[in-house]
Parts: sequence; C-alpha cells; structure tokens
Amino acid sequence: MVPIEEQVQKKIAMYLSVTDGKGSYPLRRAATLANTLKNEAEIIFLHDTETPAPKGDFACYPVEGPSSLIQLLTNLQPDLLLRDGGTSHKEEVSKLQEVVPSLLHFDDFGEGGQLADLVVQTLYAETHEPLPDHYIVGHETFIADTSLQPYRRAGLKRKPSFSSPHLVITFGDEDPGNLTYRALRHVKQLQIPLRVTVLIGSNYTHDVGEIQMMALSRKNTVVKRATDNHAEIYTQADMILCDASYTPYEVATIGIPCIVLAQNEFESNLGFPKESHGFIHLGLGRKVTQSNLLNAIMEPLLHEARRERAVKRQLLLNVGDGEAKIVEAIRYLLEFPKRTRAGYVTLRENRR
Repeated sequence: MVPIEEQVQKKIAMYLSVTDGKGSYPLRRAATLANTLKNEAEIIFLHDTETPAPKGDFACYPVEGPSSLIQLLTNLQPDLLLRDGGTSHKEEVSKLQEVVPSLLHFDDFGEGGQLADLVVQTLYAETHEPLPDHYIVGHETFIADTSLQPYRRAGLKRKPSFSSPHLVITFGDEDPGNLTYRALRHVKQLQIPLRVTVLIGSNYTHDVGEIQMMALSRKNTVVKRATDNHAEIYTQADMILCDASYTPYEVATIGIPCIVLAQNEFESNLGFPKESHGFIHLGLGRKVTQSNLLNAIMEPLLHEARRERAVKRQLLLNVGDGEAKIVEAIRYLLEFPKRTRAGYVTLRENRR
C-alpha cells in the first residue's frame, strides 16, 4: 500500500452533482471515502445547487456552474479532485487539469473522462470496445454502505417456511418514471398470500397518496418512506423488485432473488444486473407487461432451486469490497500526481 506522505497533509476536493437519476448512492460513496481518509488528508466537498451538502464535519462549498467550479478549485488548490457528477466534457476537464494535479472521475460516460487520470466505472455498459488503460470497470469497485455490512450474505439463511412470501419494491431515491406505481398496480393482481413492502425514496416527487391508496386496497401491503434501514428490510425479502442502477449492487451484497426494471435507456444498457449474475432483467419498466412481471415474481417463489441458484450467483461476485481498491488508487494519485499546478508533468513522474 502506498502511504500518503506525512510531512505535508494533502488536500482532496470531492465534487458532487447527482441530478441525473443516480439517487443518493454517490453521496454515500463520497461520505464513506471521506470518513476513511479524513485522518490522512483534508477533505473538502463541492456540490451544485441541486445536490444536498454531505453530512459530517467537512468544509462544503456550493458550485454554480463550470466557471464557479474552476474558480473554487483555483482558490482551494487541492492535490486531487474526485468528480462524481455524471457526464463530463473535454473542454471542462482540460481546464481542471490546469489547476488540479490529479483527477479521479466516478461513473463518467462523457468524453471528459478520457482526460482524467483515473475513471472508476461501477456502472458500466455491455461493450466489446476496448477502454483506455486508466478506466477501472466492473462490480469490484462497488463500495457497500456501512449499513449493509451486518447483512452480507444474509440471503443464505433460510426463512421460516410458515411465513408468506415477501416482496420488496424499491426504485431508488427519485424513481423519475414512477415505476413504483406501475409495479404495485400490476402486483395487486397476484392472487396469492404475498406480503409487499413498498420503499419510497426521499426524493420521490410523485403523488405518494396514490401509492398509499393502492396499498390500502391490498392485504399485507405497507408503504415506507425515506427509511434508514433499507438493508434490514432487504434481508426480510424473498424477492426484490428494483431499478437497474446501484440498487442491484446492494442486493448482491446480501443475496436476494431480484427482478430489475430499467428506469430509462441509460439503465437498460448497464451490464451488471443480468441473468449470469443472478438477476431477472425485464428491460425498460415502462414497457413491461403485467403477465411478464407477475410470471417473473412467481418463478423463484415456486422453484426453490432457481431461488438458490440466483442467490449463489450473486454472492459468488463478492460485491461490496471496492473501498480498499479505491482508497489505494486515491493514495497513489496523491503520492504520484500527474501534473504540477501549471499543468506540466511532475519531475517525479518524469523519472518513472
């Protein structure tokens, strides 16, 4: 492991802009990394006006556009910028290179990632095209929340046979396409003693009253909003119905049969939640038919062997251990920056 030099404390800026339907996971990932590194480096958060400031005793600065970001970084002079703001552009990143010695991007599908020093793609599309060497792609980079740790591999435990099957419906913090409503409307037609828990995210902007009215019209159906114990609720499920973004990674750390509905075209092209990883992917949620969804729910409930196969496939992936790999990369970029603040390659890098 490459330690951070002790004689001069390094400075890490984390820029967060999570307004493209990715929910709160980028915020939680940043908080996890910040708490791990806070005794080794000074941590500063930058966030756009639509992204809440992360919790914790860290300095936070609002950003109002690309020029504001450049000016803040020029004043703060961090040694490393962690950028978790979705698609980036080459023009923007080239300007960042002039003021920050090292750049690390998370889940960046834009051309700006080609100029970053390291790009970590936890979300990734199925492609046969080769990626640049500075891209780290795959589920191995997923960092599980601390709240998930007590429930790792919990899906291997047998549930009491006398209880009714339990379905959990969750489409992240925002659910922009309101798949929660669509899914529950279909599930209402199942004529079996099925318990249903609907998790509503903190940034859900649709009419919660409609969801609650449907829940009241069906036995053993409850709605929970902005709950902090979603990992515990997952472990109580026999089946989870969710989005195709970060939620399947959380499910795979536990090991629960899971049906995936993509919220948009971007999610539909993501490569992690697939059959070989233990998921039933039904494509775009707005196009799924009632019969296909209900058949998918019933399949693992009726066939124990299929349920066990799904759980084992998920757990074989060992999802959730990405923190050590990412922290090591951060330490390396701090110790061996690619540029000086003037944009030139460092003398240390020239000697390598």
